[in-house]
Parts: sequence; C-alpha cells; structure tokens
Amino acid sequence: MESANNHPVALVTGANQGVGNQIAKALAANGYIVYVGSRNLANGEKAAREIGAGAHAIHLDVTQQSTVSSAAAYIEKEQGRLDLLVNNAGISHAGKPGRTLEEVMADSRPSIASLDEIRAVWETNVFGVIAVTQAMLPLLRKSSAARIVNVSSGLGSLTWISDPNCWAREHFGVVYAASKTALNAVTLAFALELEKENIKVNATSPGFTATALNNFQGTDSLEVGSREPIRVALETDGPTAGFTGPDGPLPW
Repeated sequence: MESANNHPVALVTGANQGVGNQIAKALAANGYIVYVGSRNLANGEKAAREIGAGAHAIHLDVTQQSTVSSAAAYIEKEQGRLDLLVNNAGISHAGKPGRTLEEVMADSRPSIASLDEIRAVWETNVFGVIAVTQAMLPLLRKSSAARIVNVSSGLGSLTWISDPNCWAREHFGVVYAASKTALNAVTLAFALELEKENIKVNATSPGFTATALNNFQGTDSLEVGSREPIRVALETDGPTAGFTGPDGPLPW
C-alpha cells in the first residue's frame, strides 16, 4: 500500500514537546506526513493540532512493546511505508523529582548511582530506540530513501569526554551520559548492518538546549538546539554512520 498522496512519511518519538516537537514542525512544513509519537495520546493530539496539516498523533511509549507494535501496525495500515524514523524520545533521570540539574548529575556518579534509575533511563534511551527501530524496519525497507536519526548528546562522545580539557568531563555519569554512549554504539551497529540496504542511520546532538530534559537550564534556545537535528532529519542524500552536533561532526 502506497501513501495516499505520495508525501514522505515520518515518525518522531517524543514529539509532543521540546526538540522532537520542533523536528515534527519542520518536517510538516516541508511536506511530510508526520506521526507525532507521544506517551500520553492527549498531549500528542494537542501537539499535532498545533503543528497543523500533515501531523497526526500516535500513542507510543518506547518502553512498552505493545504500543510500539501497535504504532507500527497503524502506520503500515495508513501509509504502507515509513521514510524517516527520528528516535528522539529520551529522559535524563528517573529518580527523585524536583532535583536541580546539578543534583541529578551528582547522583549519577558511578559510585553511588541507583541501579533502578540507571535501568529506567536506559530502558528509554537505549532499549526503547532498539525496540522502535526493529519494529519500524519492515516499513523503512519499503521506502526508496529510508533514514533513521537518533537524537544523542555530545556527552555520549568518549573521545570528547576523555579529553582532560573537556569542560563536560566532570558531568559524565552512568545514568544519562553513558546511556547516550550506548545509543551511539547502537546507532553504529544499525548503520553498519543496514548500509548494504541503503538505509542511512545517523546520530545527532542538539547541544546544551534548554528543555524539560535539563529543567530548562540549557544555554541554547529550543530553536537553536533543534537546527542540527532538523538538518539531519531533512537530509535525504547525506552520509550514514555519522555523529554531528551544532558545530559539525562529533567524535564517537
């Protein structure tokens, strides 16, 4: 089954707010049929209405396989294929609410980090990405120009973070930062396997953007932080197995 109006079809997870919402807006503005993935369907429906034509809410909790499978089945029924998957859904912590960014980072030190919190964050940031990608691959394989974009973080770069001069070195913990390192490895693994099928897989970092992820303590505006993820998402003829940020290529 082909998409009714032959517009490119995209799914963005965690698209009801933040960077994911900005990506969904840009895709819709560029003629995409965009599925706005949201754990809470009502929030997704509100976001889709605000985005306007071409945006459709879809219930998708990346940690719940039933919603992942249902979302894939729904998109297949409606469109018959998927041209772009943006794995944007992510969380920075899962412990005691109301903590400042500094407190969250202090609590993520490997010597004291809660295993329950580590598992919860990795369930979304790592295993959720694998689950959604696996579920959507049959639909991506029906596209003539399939791409997968994983929203990562510069904190996931082992090369950068291991540099003694790196300002973020002290913030590398086992909860969020290490989950993004694992996500980068997952990105490369999918890129290497899918390269022969001409399915492009890349990771991109929004930089230190002010979102709910960091209690809005980021230094970049949502518009600035979204530029690179939007660029990568819209790039139909770009490379594969890349990792970029606001200032260009990032080292793995």
